Amino acid sequence: MVETALPADPGEIAQLLESIPNGPAVFLLWPREGAPYMARTNVLRRRLSRLLVDSGRGGLNLRGTAERLEYHLAGSKLESRFLHLDLARQHLGADYRREIRLRLPPYLKLLLANDFPRTQIAARLSRGSAAHPNLYVGPFRNRATTAQFESAFLDLFQLRRCQEDLTPSPEHPGCIYGEMGRCMRPCQQLVGVEEYRSEAARVADFLRTSGRSLIAAAAGERERLSADMDFEGAAHAHQRVMKIEEVLGWRDEMARDVEALHAIAIVPSAQPECVELGWLRNGYWRGFRRLDFITADDGRAISLDSRLREMAASIPAQPADSTTDRMDRLAVLSRWFYSSWCDGEMLVVDDWEKLPWRKLVNAVSRVAGAQRTRVSKGT
Repeated sequence: MVETALPADPGEIAQLLESIPNGPAVFLLWPREGAPYMARTNVLRRRLSRLLVDSGRGGLNLRGTAERLEYHLAGSKLESRFLHLDLARQHLGADYRREIRLRLPPYLKLLLANDFPRTQIAARLSRGSAAHPNLYVGPFRNRATTAQFESAFLDLFQLRRCQEDLTPSPEHPGCIYGEMGRCMRPCQQLVGVEEYRSEAARVADFLRTSGRSLIAAAAGERERLSADMDFEGAAHAHQRVMKIEEVLGWRDEMARDVEALHAIAIVPSAQPECVELGWLRNGYWRGFRRLDFITADDGRAISLDSRLREMAASIPAQPADSTTDRMDRLAVLSRWFYSSWCDGEMLVVDDWEKLPWRKLVNAVSRVAGAQRTRVSKGT
């Protein structure tokens, strides 16, 4: 963080701006009284010039109003967005999300606390009851892709799709899904709470294991029927496996059980010969760790693989973050990852104990190489 007083003389302001880098940053212009003007930019010097030098073109000009400048350099758009979030929460009060236009991404929610569990699309995370905590899958790219996946995966089960709080009765009119055999019809008391919950448990296992629980059962059935020479039955089982894989294809890249969502973001650094690695573990953002490519003091090269393993081992598994902080940081990360302006790479990991080290090393090398190319071109 760099902080400096703003001179009153326009010539001195111009000299000050010449000494400021022209890269990604988050800055605050402090007035004599009140809240600061805060913004995120990819060209800091140019943006400040527009705000502090009277160009005669109109637009917002803060020369004479702002008396202090504070800026935080960033090496990537992801890092600058996390800085922007932290500073907004610190300085902009309870309405910070609206001020920085932070939109929470959608999740697919399985309400296990309900007597007759159902799914719904939600933007906020909540635990539910202690005995039956809610299950969230996401974050998704947008609401449309969430709804597509919800509709597709529910075709594999007999979970209800209605959103009402059921009061089961034989006189209940039911719905078309019950008539089509795609719902167990708890509304009409065709099944009890425990029998319905067993189907909800199958749904929860499917979502928690990213479909592996259902694929394993269908593939096992296919192999058994094939061994029994029941090729027609094996063909049906194979079609079932293919259907499950097709449904999983509707899932967005980051969409996982939030409690088991792991990822590693690799982005450029503001420091030369470095990259920043951002760590997401168990659905909690654990911040950046800097990785430099400088050799040891004695000139020996240090194994990149071993340094990455050491860094991963230092990432805590038990977070202390609040639910609000968790939602905000997942919103920032998913917005960057799903965007067209993503300026790095991210590996989404299914099992923290089996991190893809070779893929990670290759990703680090690509990002570092791209950063060296930009520096050499002066961009």
